[in-house]
Amino acid sequence: MEMKKKINLELRNRAPEEVTELVLDNCLCVNGEIEGLNDTFKELEFLSMANVELSSLARLPSLNKLRKLELSDNIISGGLEVLAEKCPNLTYLNLSGNKIKDLSTVEALQNLKNLKSLDLFNCEITNLEDYRESIFELLQQITYLDGFDQEDNEAPDSEEEDDEDGDEDDEEEEENEAGPPEGYEEEEEEEEDEDEDEDEDEDEAGSELGEGEEEVGLSYLMKEEIQDEEDDDDYVEEGEEEEEEDIVIFIHFIYISYTLKNEPIM
Repeated sequence: MEMKKKINLELRNRAPEEVTELVLDNCLCVNGEIEGLNDTFKELEFLSMANVELSSLARLPSLNKLRKLELSDNIISGGLEVLAEKCPNLTYLNLSGNKIKDLSTVEALQNLKNLKSLDLFNCEITNLEDYRESIFELLQQITYLDGFDQEDNEAPDSEEEDDEDGDEDDEEEEENEAGPPEGYEEEEEEEEDEDEDEDEDEDEAGSELGEGEEEVGLSYLMKEEIQDEEDDDDYVEEGEEEEEEDIVIFIHFIYISYTLKNEPIM
């Protein structure tokens, strides 16, 4: 597939200014030059053109926001000065597997002031004596050459960098989950103490009220009991009076009966 068609395919109905990453690997460059890529890709931050038979960077558009450029496995042998002009903010450049032979070709990269990582794997230049020392001396702005720094410490890959960012986010989440800031707990404790004092006051008031109600209740019950006893006494007295009247009537009846029985007949 030609590069121009590959670009249209990778756009996926997006406008060029909306694209931040573009991968054109394994497509075909006509005459070894870039085609279909222009200044409208102004938001592009990552561009990969690996194994596209690219031999010249002369038609590279201005990509001021570009940070990472993959140009591995092509046939580039020079013309690297274009990179500083068109992509001044590059931090990572991969030229491994190209036709770069000597230090003078790489010298053009000195103007990439933000360049931190450079890959020249499988280029003839790596066969030079003191290759690494010479590159680090020539390009003093870089930290990593072919994936390692001057002390042979391996460069972190993009995934590890993402993990570090994730760890920072996790730390922020842990801080948020750790609880309220200092001073907040003290205020909360003071509020709890005040609530407890109010509850105690309410309990005391309630107990005093309960005692008063209890005293009133006892007095009322005692009065009721006394009244019931007086009512019982009145009932007993009335009953006794009725019994006495009945006895008197009965005696009177017997007397009359007896008198009538013994009275002489005229």
